[in-house]
Amino acid sequence: MPTLRTALLQSSGHPGETAHNLKVLDEAAGRAAAAGAGLLIAPELFLTGYAIGDGVRRLAEPADGPGGRAVARIATTHGLAVLYGYPERAGGTGDADGAIFNSARLVGPDGAELANYRKTHLFGDFERAWFTPGDTPVVQAELGGVRLGIMICYDVEFPENVRAHALAGTDLLLVPTAQMHPFQFVAEALVPVRAFESQLYIAYVNRTGPEGDFDFIGLSCLAGPDGTVKARAGRGEELALGEVDPGLLAASRAANPYLGDRRPELYTPLT
Repeated sequence: MPTLRTALLQSSGHPGETAHNLKVLDEAAGRAAAAGAGLLIAPELFLTGYAIGDGVRRLAEPADGPGGRAVARIATTHGLAVLYGYPERAGGTGDADGAIFNSARLVGPDGAELANYRKTHLFGDFERAWFTPGDTPVVQAELGGVRLGIMICYDVEFPENVRAHALAGTDLLLVPTAQMHPFQFVAEALVPVRAFESQLYIAYVNRTGPEGDFDFIGLSCLAGPDGTVKARAGRGEELALGEVDPGLLAASRAANPYLGDRRPELYTPLT
């Protein structure tokens, strides 16, 4: 099976300016496609910005809203899949009136929606003030024979979350994030360990620079199942590229059989 070249867009765009951020995404998609990427990943809440206060409610939209349709056009224009973060206005069956979710949506190279994920573990007072937590921990899609899973930022810091994806067969876990100072150790150390202990790839794609009360640290990475970092961005605006290799994934899983060696009957106190 061929490798999946994956592009990590490390950028904060212009908070509160959706039209500008779509232009940034379009330009990055063009560069990613020219470099042979089949998948472009943008950070958490990239469509609108993260620290935008009551702009969250003003700029939130349904999954198939104008921003989503614009991203679909970007994907089809450049012929690659795109994952982006955005504030999702409730509209589905069972959604509470007025609820807004911190969501990430995956659009295929034909513009069709492949998956939509709502962040399950909200971080800090800011997120809890504006967002409703999602309740579906494992959301997946297929792209070029690779099974993709989606999380957002804080979600990946819970080992149970990542292990649930591993047990469900996720090969590449997409994690748009808004990781800020002083938590850079998450990008530097925790993410590669998560990839190794659950034997999958993790694409961790961060915002960068000051925004409101936050200082985002960059350091986006593609971590492999062997615990090594296949691509790493610095602290500024950057488009990083890395390969997801199904051959390496199979070999690493054979050499490190954590999933097969588990003894779930011993873990019931954890739940």
